Amino acid sequence: MRIAVTGARGFVGPHLVAHLEACGDDVLSLDRHGPNAFDVTDADAVHAAFHDARPDVVYHLAALSHVGESWKSPAASFRVNAEGTLNVLRACTELAVHRVVVVLSSEEYGKVAEADLPLTEDSPLRPVTPYGAAKVAADFLALQAFLGDGLGTIRVRPFGHTGPGQSDRFVVPALAARIAAAERDGVDEIPVGSLDAIRDLTDVRDVVRAYRLLAEHGKPGEVYNVCSGRGVSIQEVADLLLARATRPIRLVTDPTLVRSVDVSRLVGANGRLQEATRWTPQIPLETTLADVLEVARDAVAPVAPSAVLARRDPALDATGSRRTRS
Repeated sequence: MRIAVTGARGFVGPHLVAHLEACGDDVLSLDRHGPNAFDVTDADAVHAAFHDARPDVVYHLAALSHVGESWKSPAASFRVNAEGTLNVLRACTELAVHRVVVVLSSEEYGKVAEADLPLTEDSPLRPVTPYGAAKVAADFLALQAFLGDGLGTIRVRPFGHTGPGQSDRFVVPALAARIAAAERDGVDEIPVGSLDAIRDLTDVRDVVRAYRLLAEHGKPGEVYNVCSGRGVSIQEVADLLLARATRPIRLVTDPTLVRSVDVSRLVGANGRLQEATRWTPQIPLETTLADVLEVARDAVAPVAPSAVLARRDPALDATGSRRTRS
């Protein structure tokens, strides 16, 4: 099957491309970085790339995905996340692409009350961030493309996900990077922002499995949460990471790291996804955090490749799944 992935060099993109190729798909990686820059805000360039590739399925991941930074550049967030999605959808419609998996965000749900949890796909969309608002616009553009143009869109609202390769601009790798640096430098405290938020965290390697399953088994025009269904506080994440530290480390709140507006609690329901695909998360949070911390340690204190391999769990394969003995 011919596949095109936008945003292929971001955090999720390489994991998705690796998974698709492992499943036997022929994948075209499209990204604004790299030798052949692909800009989703350039409608003609998007059309030309898809025209040349003639994909059967498009996974649209390209986005400005940092929620906090969307406050600094709301227009840029809207242009890439909403207008960029429109350009992808229009090109796919004109070229009769069979399926388009549009990756959106749980940030669309916005600020919710405890009584509203867990969030289902029918929960109201009440975004509180520019990023969340841009994703709502993209969501409705994808719905319109299905209803008005007959394009086989599948809308996906992933909740929090992390894993190896995520930028330390995001909370889990940021905590891991500070712990790794403290271990290296013999420091006994690290700065943190608010640890009160509750998030529904899934390993990125489980998330990309869900995306491909939805491309195969999802219902066109439908929307699906991709989430674990379990909430975990950032404090709990920090504690699990600190438990793996090689020295005692204290957390010290830094007011400059606390967002002016934040969604305090986001936990989703994944029943619709499970019903359509039978997907369930396979990688425990503890394994995910251990992998992220090892990557952070490698980044601050590079070592020989053989030593890196020796530290990693030999029972895990390249996808993060545990190998079984034959």
